[in-house]
Amino acid sequence: MKILYTLLLVSLSSFSGIVLAQGGFDLWVVETSGKSGNLKIHPETAYALTDRPEYDNQPSFINEYQMVFSAADENDNFDIIVYNFNSKKFTNMSRTSDRNENSPTITDCGMYISAVVSEPDKKQRIWLYPINFEPAELLYDDIEPVGYYDWYDNKAAMFVLGDPNTLVYARGRNDLIEIDSNVARSINKRPKTSEITYLSTADFRNVADQQAYLLKSYDIETGERAEYGFGLEGSQDFIWLDKKYLLMAKGNDIYKRKYTDNNWELMGTIQSDTHQNISRMAYSEDLDLLVVAMERK
Repeated sequence: MKILYTLLLVSLSSFSGIVLAQGGFDLWVVETSGKSGNLKIHPETAYALTDRPEYDNQPSFINEYQMVFSAADENDNFDIIVYNFNSKKFTNMSRTSDRNENSPTITDCGMYISAVVSEPDKKQRIWLYPINFEPAELLYDDIEPVGYYDWYDNKAAMFVLGDPNTLVYARGRNDLIEIDSNVARSINKRPKTSEITYLSTADFRNVADQQAYLLKSYDIETGERAEYGFGLEGSQDFIWLDKKYLLMAKGNDIYKRKYTDNNWELMGTIQSDTHQNISRMAYSEDLDLLVVAMERK
């Protein structure tokens, strides 16, 4: 893994601060302290990592000091960007004019950065970008349109758009497990388990005229299903801190909950005159940092 990250640092071309276009989102960084159930955030430390009128979103840490995210250039082309918290530099992992890369993350094997790619013919499939910079590889040629995904055992659990949307796990070619339908956009493997977790849009409760979706789990190894309480009303984005604790956000507020508890604990509020509505989040235990995507006002 150390070799992977060195290659990324040496080989990626410069991001060079291009002006982005499309969708008003920026990435904000917040310092944290403590671990797991004792995690605290320090809202007074929050700052904008990106500050453009367009799109920077979908953050994901790939190692102890680097993060990838999706960003758009001036022609509304979305590329994979790497940010190094040690060097404070942005670099392009992709620079494509005929396709858009979204939802980048590192694969289980550590040899690729994966992304959902909107191709020239409008197909939307998962591609793998080798860290040795050989040409990108299509993962599943017959599964699309993919919206979101996560990894277990070097295979993808995928949110496939349709009517209804479905969540499938590709156990092998022509061997798909259909986990559920009517799922929200966050698909996350529960750490140190074989569980794929998601919010069900078919199971919800109404809170203050908004829907709070039920968090569900499917164990790839055993086939067992479980329910872990409700998410926050009006929110579709969650992450696992570890095997036991979850984070969600509502507006500019960030909440924490143990998966067996019913109530969400308010951790803090990011104060901003320019940004609102936290959505995607990424947490680094190594750096004691939380990165959140926020909408420009």
